[in-house]
Parts: sequence; C-alpha cells; structure tokens
Amino acid sequence: MDEIISCVKRDYIIDLVKQGKRVDGRALDQMREAVVEKGLIKTANGSAKVKLGKTQVLVGVKLMHAEPFPDTPESGVLIVNAELLPLASPTFEPGPPRVEAIELARVIDRGIRESDAIDLDKLGIKSGEDVWSVFIDIDVLDHDGGLIDAAALASIAALTDVKPPKDEDWKLPEFPLSKLPVAVTVAKIDDRLVVDPCLDEERVMDARLTITTIEDGSICAIQKGGRGYFTREELEQAYDLASSKAMELREKLR
Repeated sequence: MDEIISCVKRDYIIDLVKQGKRVDGRALDQMREAVVEKGLIKTANGSAKVKLGKTQVLVGVKLMHAEPFPDTPESGVLIVNAELLPLASPTFEPGPPRVEAIELARVIDRGIRESDAIDLDKLGIKSGEDVWSVFIDIDVLDHDGGLIDAAALASIAALTDVKPPKDEDWKLPEFPLSKLPVAVTVAKIDDRLVVDPCLDEERVMDARLTITTIEDGSICAIQKGGRGYFTREELEQAYDLASSKAMELREKLR
C-alpha cells in the first residue's frame, strides 16, 4: 500500500485545490512536462522512456514467434506486462505482481487492443501454428503519480520506434501501427477536477478516471479508480480535459 499522507498535508492539498491551485504550482487543467526518448534499449525491437514530472517509465517492445490463440488462428498476439521496480518507490517490494501492476498492464493492453492500434491480422505467419507476438514490457523507474498516463505514452512511443526483425518470416514493409491511443487521468478532489495528479494528489483524491482516446477523440478505454464517484457533468468535463491533453501528449510522439 502507498504510505498514508498526514492529515495536515491532506488538508493543505485540498485547501489549495479549492482555491484553484496545486502543490506543484500547476493550474488544475495543466499537465506536468512530458519528455519522450526513443531507441534506448538496443536489444529490443522498439523502446521508449517517458518522464512525466518526476515519474519515469521505460518500455521495451519485442517481436517474437508464438502460437496463436485458438479463436484467432491467423492473428498475431499482444502481451503487455508491467513491473513496479523496488527502486522506483519505497512502497514497491519484490515478489508477485502487485494489484497496481496488474491494473497498469491491463489498462495499457485495453487501450492498444480496443483502438486497433496494431493490425494483429497482419502478423500471422502460418494459420493455427505460428504468428508474431508483440511483447510490451513496462518498467516503472520512478513513481510520483500518473503511472498509467506515463506508461501508456511510453508504450505507444516504443511501438512507433519498432524496427521489423531480420527474419525471413517477416513479410511486411513496416510494423502495422495505425493509431496512437493516449491515456490521460483526471482526479476528483473535493468536487474539483484536476488533470494528471501527482502522487500526493492521488493519495487525497476521491476518485480518478483514466480515459484513453485516439486521434479523432474516440474513446477506446476507460478505467475508474478510488471510492468516490463522478456526476454526468463531471464525466463530460473529464472527457474534454482528457481528449484535449491527449492531443498535446500525442505531439510528443512525432
């Protein structure tokens, strides 16, 4: 579990938000600076590191032969794995995957899969026997909130960096990536909405909503966290925030 924030600090953060301010000086609708670096892992087919404020996430993509799923014998396979490295946070410990890591991998997988960002149908080799699998490995290096947003951006950045393997079974001129799904998280703190909450804000929030959109603004994944709720009006505001900020983040990929 994340360490418990003190009552004094909690009240301070909430009071700031009520005034339209935040602990790090941002406006309520302002994201932290995002920095994208590609091609850092030479042994991967594609890789990227994203810094979102103090949060850092490294993603590697590997293309390998695999057996297809029985219900999609001619389609490639997508597998997303996330690891919360102990060096990233004092609350991360070695051992089986934490709930947060499982959620992180599933949300990233859903955004890529439901957006049809990768044309998996083009990654078949021999029906029912051999296809290309796309392994996306997410390593959290530094945790200061916004893990889903940083990991989603790093994952799609790594996919844009993919170089086809030097294998006689690879028949495509390039990796079949056609869309750029980007996730943006909006937190609700005392009936105010803030975009891209830092770790301290996540610890005091009532609820969070992560919305993944593609270039035309279409939603391909939504994930809610926290015990609180969003009204219909707040959901609409959250979508407006997420879709507009996703456009800004997407520019970092070009």
